[in-house]
Amino acid sequence: MPKVKTNSAAKKRFKLTGTGKIKRKHAFHSHILTKKTTKQKRNLVHAAVVDSTDERRIKALLNV
Repeated sequence: MPKVKTNSAAKKRFKLTGTGKIKRKHAFHSHILTKKTTKQKRNLVHAAVVDSTDERRIKALLNV
């Protein structure tokens, strides 16, 4: 049986927490930052947890 490969795009974008949840980064924080408020940019810095409805799909990509 061949090895099951992890999706390379997914492994760059998601990390697992100790409890098994999946962390993700916020979108809209890479460019065109001049028109965004300081508060908006600050709130985009923090990592978020993937929604439970998407969790199963992402775990399949990560082979978890």
